[in-house]
Amino acid sequence: MDEQELIKKFNIDIEALKKEQLNLAKSLSIKDSADFSLATRFAAIENLCVKNKIISAVIVCDKDFNIIEQQYFFDKLRFPYLYGFRAYRELPSMISAFNKLNEKPDVVLIMGHGITHPRLGLASHFSLSTGIPSIGVSNSLFEENETSKNGEDILKKNKKEKVGKVLQSKENSNPIYISPGNLISIATAYDLTKKLIKHPHKLPEPLHLAHKYAKNVKEELKLN
Repeated sequence: MDEQELIKKFNIDIEALKKEQLNLAKSLSIKDSADFSLATRFAAIENLCVKNKIISAVIVCDKDFNIIEQQYFFDKLRFPYLYGFRAYRELPSMISAFNKLNEKPDVVLIMGHGITHPRLGLASHFSLSTGIPSIGVSNSLFEENETSKNGEDILKKNKKEKVGKVLQSKENSNPIYISPGNLISIATAYDLTKKLIKHPHKLPEPLHLAHKYAKNVKEELKLN
């Protein structure tokens, strides 16, 4: 089923959602809301979609990557996958999983986009919904983005505005793309993510741990 058929089937007003994303984006703050050099609690969320179900798994770890707490939320998907609108599909489950935590983190890493999104990325939407500073980590960029000539920065093509940084986290692998979601600066989001890389993993360790936990939950629930 193509995108237009999905929009019609689910009776989605795409233009209204775009307007909502753009309006919400006006509330983003791409400045450090705290001294993140003092951060001791790092969270990450992994979403696994299996047919019409979703698992949102969240872990909180310390600076040595010891898991302090982990929770998950399992639910039915109520919104289809549409390019640029992941939050409407995954955010409700993410928030439900996050709200189960007793140990609130200083920052949360999310496999998705922050301000590299043309309107409002998943990491940004999550932070606006929870008030927790967030960092978006992605394996790819939107067509509205480009990298700088030196390959270090992520820019918005139309404005040449800097919205993130490229991180070569693993030798001989494709880079990952780091952008602030909300309540954190581009420089701090990059520096913090870089510090959270643990050899030999390409992704920051909290995200690796969340991915591993989500896979374990999927096995426990016997989902195929």
